[in-house]
Amino acid sequence: MTRAYALAVAPNGARRTHVDHPALPMTPDDLGACAKACLDAGTAMIHLHVRKADGTHSLEVPDYTAGIAAVRRAVGNELVLQVTTEAVGIYTPEQQIATVHALRPEAISVALREVLPDAAHAPAAEAFFAWLWREQITTQYILYDTEDVAHYRRLRASGAIPAGRHWVLFVLGRYSKGQLSSPSDLLPFLSAWGTGSDALREDPTATPWAMCAFGPREAECALAAVLQGGHARIGFENNLYLPDGSLSPDNVASLSVLTAAATPLALAPMTADALRELTR
Repeated sequence: MTRAYALAVAPNGARRTHVDHPALPMTPDDLGACAKACLDAGTAMIHLHVRKADGTHSLEVPDYTAGIAAVRRAVGNELVLQVTTEAVGIYTPEQQIATVHALRPEAISVALREVLPDAAHAPAAEAFFAWLWREQITTQYILYDTEDVAHYRRLRASGAIPAGRHWVLFVLGRYSKGQLSSPSDLLPFLSAWGTGSDALREDPTATPWAMCAFGPREAECALAAVLQGGHARIGFENNLYLPDGSLSPDNVASLSVLTAAATPLALAPMTADALRELTR
């Protein structure tokens, strides 16, 4: 029996440019073409970063509107389109929230430590979480370490993050020069999350989780996650290299490393509609 996993592509991120890789998608048209190619490679979701005219990171509504339109022209609803709220040290929590309110996208990702950096931001952040749930905007809460996992657990226990309509992303490492992730980096997250419990794995109401990793062992980390019942995000945002250390030609080649390893193990990437059902 084949088991399905969600495969997401993070094709560009907020920091890299064509100086880092000539195939990095920067413009709306680039993003549309990349989305179509990654859909054909088995991707269910695109994690969308957009840029200003000068190529720098943007959370501006007009920039997002253009990027979203280009992706939808290319793939229709065949990919879940996830808008990032990543601040990159530029945008405040208030600005992050305002962008999402204006866009009302299908899905977003949000780092707990960015939108809720301290107790003073709790009322606005918790109102935001409740609004996302009411508006049926699928949210992926980004967790960078076990402290973030514990924070997420507290928010769930208090009801600040309602059950359902969301999933989480474990980040195996940091956005820092020379960061190299290893499959063992997943272990502290799994211990804090409790995925070693058969009851949690078998509970249909359990919150789905995914991971992303840095460096040439990205696909190896992803396969470890999928084997543990999780899901994977792969792409040039976090890693430009293939397992042999050579430069990956494009995002599709990076995705294909995982799918080629997973297929003989009866693991297959799910469709966008299956992912929507998983995270509803």
